[in-house]
Formats: sequence, C-alpha cells, structure tokens
Amino acid sequence: MSLLKGACIIGQSGGPTSVINASAYGAIKTALESDCITKVYGASNGIKGVLDDKLIDMGMEDPTELAHMKYTPSSALGSCRYKLKDSTVDDTDYMRILEIFKKYDVRYFFYNGGNDSMDTCNKISKYMLAQGYECRIMGIPKTIDNDLAGTDHCPGYGSAAKYIATSVMEIYHDARVYDTGMITIVEAMGRNAGWLTASAALANYKGNGPDLIYLPEVPFDLEAFLEKVSEIYKKNTKCIAVVSEGIRDKDGKYISEYGADLSQSKDSFGHAQLGGLASFLANEAKKRTGAKVRGIELSLLQRCAAHSASQTDIDESFLAGKSAVEYAISGITDKMAGFERSYVDGKYVCNIKLFDLTIVANTEKKVPLEWLNSTRDGLNEKFIEYALPLIQGESQLAREDGLPRFVKLKKVIAK
Repeated sequence: MSLLKGACIIGQSGGPTSVINASAYGAIKTALESDCITKVYGASNGIKGVLDDKLIDMGMEDPTELAHMKYTPSSALGSCRYKLKDSTVDDTDYMRILEIFKKYDVRYFFYNGGNDSMDTCNKISKYMLAQGYECRIMGIPKTIDNDLAGTDHCPGYGSAAKYIATSVMEIYHDARVYDTGMITIVEAMGRNAGWLTASAALANYKGNGPDLIYLPEVPFDLEAFLEKVSEIYKKNTKCIAVVSEGIRDKDGKYISEYGADLSQSKDSFGHAQLGGLASFLANEAKKRTGAKVRGIELSLLQRCAAHSASQTDIDESFLAGKSAVEYAISGITDKMAGFERSYVDGKYVCNIKLFDLTIVANTEKKVPLEWLNSTRDGLNEKFIEYALPLIQGESQLAREDGLPRFVKLKKVIAK
C-alpha cells in the first residue's frame, strides 16, 4: 500500500462518556505526530461539522492543554445525533462531504462513536470508494452501553460500570442507616442491552449489592417483580432492586410506558426517549407494600463521571484512537479498532483487533443469558470475571482547588 499524504478529520458522535476524549486525544496526538498527515482537523459536532464546513484546527491547540483531553469527560469537539440517508436514496449529504474532503485535501477520516456512528462511518467509506476518492476511514468505538458487535468491550463501559457499582454500594449503606424499613429502586441506562445494569452485580461481589437486578434481555413481569420485592421486604425490611431503563414486558412494551408517555418521543434514529421507570416501579411497590420507597434514576450521572473513571478504561480508550490512526497510515481502511481480550500469566490483557464496519454497524451485542442466575434476576460469576478487569485503576485526573481540571480548547475554526 502506497504512502497516502493528506489531512485528516476526527469527529465524535452519539452520547458522551467519561473517556471518549481519551480516544479522540489518542487519535489527534498520533495524527499530529505523523509525517504523512498534513493537517489535523476536529469536526465540530460530529458529521454536522463536516456538512457545515465547521472544522477545528487541532494544530492550533497548545499540546499541554490538549493532554487534558485524556481525563475530560463528554465530547470536547462536540457531538451530534445525525442519521445519514442511504446514498442510493439521497446522496446530497455525501456529495457535500466529498466536497469538504476535497477542499481540505482530507485523506483520512476517523469517527468516534457507537452503533449509529459506525453506521455513518460505514456509509461514508462505501460512498468514497464508489466515487474513486482515496480516503482511509476508520471507526473508533465508544459507548457506555457496551453493545457493539465483535469487540470484547467498548471504551466508556468500564468507567460507567465502575460508577454504577460504586453508587449502588453507597446506596446500599445509605438505605441501611435507619432501623425502619425501606425499598430502593435504582434505574440504570441500557435500552436493549443490560451491560450497565449488570454492573450493579459488582457491588454484590463486595457484599454491598442489590437483591434484584433486571436486564432488558429477559421479558419483565411486573406482578412477579412486585411479589419478589414484597417477599424480600417482609423478610429483611430492606430491598434494593436495580432495573434497566429498557426492560419490556412479554409483548415488547417498555415498562416505562406503563407510567408515562415520555417514550413516545423519538430521536433522529427512531429511538424512544426512556426514563421515569424507577419512579413508576417505586409507586407500584409502595402501593403493594405500604413501605417507604425511593426511586433513583442515575440518568446522565453515569455517563460522564470522570471522578470515578477506570484508568484501565482511559488507557484502552487512548489506545483505540491511537491504533485507528496508525492502522490507517499503514494502509487499512473500512475497519473499527476494537478490543480482544487475552490472559498472560493469569492477568488480563487488552489487545487491538480490527473489525469490519459492515459487521459492527447497527448490530447490538447482548449480555449472554448464561451469565444470569437461575431466576434471571441477578448475575453469576461469569459476568464478574468479565467485568472486574475493566474497572481497575484510579484516574490520574488533575485537580485544582479540589475540583477537576478539564480541557479548555481554543477551537480555532479552519479556513
């Protein structure tokens, strides 16, 4: 493969995480240090920044300041949720992207995101190929949902899992401070895959976990749930349940729809807006038991909890961005730089493995049912073995005056 010289664009897309900037920084730093990449641009608000000709000149940023990206949560370049139509149906956006690529001599494109972002990456890659425009395109995975196909796990998941497990352990202690009874229901994110909610089982591993855990992989029976909660409460005067926002009944209806019409609202990818589940279940449990009940929705807190990030997750995320650029320079295109797990002398090791964008795009990876307990309201040791290595290490986040020191980009727009 011949050496390809030209500029690169790095974009971020989808929901934020504690470590998406670590991946972006891995890509930006590696690209800036490359001899064959002539300019490094950041797309302001993902693919919309490309369409709007709003590119950030990353070479204008101070390298010392840029390094703070590794420990800054959310998307420093800005994100979006924008779905590209199929180019055979409407190629307007694609023609515009090609126009921008030619304007800035872009020969490398890196897109950092989840399922829908890999779909965007895949579509652009196929279009450029069809147009005969040489541009190496690589996906950099990101999603706290941990549901991308192929890769062992996703950047962002380990930190979110650590936050959820830690929060549940703290809730466990808070809920036991009084001699009166209480039922606590915690709602975690996860539309169709229960990886985040499952991470509450790590709290059980330390003896301070929930009594019940419900994932969207298994149909949810409201009556059976209330019976179990009542039984545990009567026995212990305490009960903690952790539920995924995406749990559905046997007919496929979201349980959150039972109590609200929030889920009727859809985003550009057709995803229902979820939430309010903990409050609904708490009300139902109170009606059934008469107990004091608290509903806790972790909501956005679990996405960008940089103060509780896993250093393992940060380092692996940086590696994913760095590797995507290195592979592209070497001649690889149309792939995602994902993870493969191995063990050396019994110790967990994460290796980079490339996956076809076509396989990754729009395919969701679920929690294996054999990782659930026999009653399917908890996880077994197989999940613990999987998740425990991913939450290791304390973040090296810098602090000033007792508060986090996050990156402050100048964001000089390219002309």
